[in-house]
This record gives sequence, structure tokens and C-alpha cells, in this order.
Amino acid sequence: MSDLRSEKDHAVHEINNRLFFRLFQVANTLHTKGTQAIEEFGVTTQQWSVLGALSRPQAEEGMSINDLSRLLLVSRQNLTGVLSRLERDGLIERATNEEDRRSRKVKLSKQGQALWLKLQDPIHQFYDKALKDLSFDDRLAFIHYFTKLQTNMSKL
Repeated sequence: MSDLRSEKDHAVHEINNRLFFRLFQVANTLHTKGTQAIEEFGVTTQQWSVLGALSRPQAEEGMSINDLSRLLLVSRQNLTGVLSRLERDGLIERATNEEDRRSRKVKLSKQGQALWLKLQDPIHQFYDKALKDLSFDDRLAFIHYFTKLQTNMSKL
């Protein structure tokens, strides 16, 4: 009985290792290929994610750095450098938060909004190519399972 359990445990560990290694590879490929998809615009994948978050209707009036950090699941320290470069390039603006004058909000500038619109076609083409062999239902399943995985990992 313990040999059977040991074999099953080994198989589960092996699958877990393969799954997380594959996620690591996918993340690295997204970074590399995603950057190539938008490199003509001088934007990194990290900047792309911030611009995308700030382009949402609920962020039209800006977002606190803490809220942006929580949404993107990145540390404030990592986000600060990205925001500084985006601000330097005129793509975002920082403004005093009207609800709490001690804090600041970040939002897309007019230039950032224009760039986000220009990025839409290359981003959608990238998504279409990356997901070409996945049905709509496959894509929904991915969202479901990635959400479960992220939720479990965030509890660790």
C-alpha cells in the first residue's frame, strides 16, 4: 500500500514540477514575445500592464499606487521604477488624491491615452496569435484555473 502511495505521490510531485516550470516558461515567453510585439512603441511588458490597468474606465480619475500595486500583484518598489519611467516619458501623471491630500494618484496622460490606443492592434494581434489553437471555452477554462491557482498561491 505504501509503495502505491509513494508512486502516486511521486507522480503528483512530478506533474506539479512540470506545471510550475511550464508557467515559468510561459511568463518568460510572454515577457520576450510581448515586448517584441510592442517594441516599436518603446514600451516594456511591465509598462504595458500599467498602461492597461490605468486605461480601464474605473481608473479614469486615477488610482493610488497601493491600489495599482494590489491589482497588478507587484510590490510598490517594483512599481515605483516603472511609474517613474512612464512619468518621465509623459505617459502618466501623478496628482494629489482629492479624498486624501497626503496620497497621490496616477492616471494616464493624454499622451498615454493616445499611446494606449495605438497599442491596441499589436496587442490584439499578439493575443490572437498566442491563443490561436484555443477555443473560446478553453480560454474561459484557463481564466478559471489561473484564478484558482492565483487565489491559492496568494494564501500561502
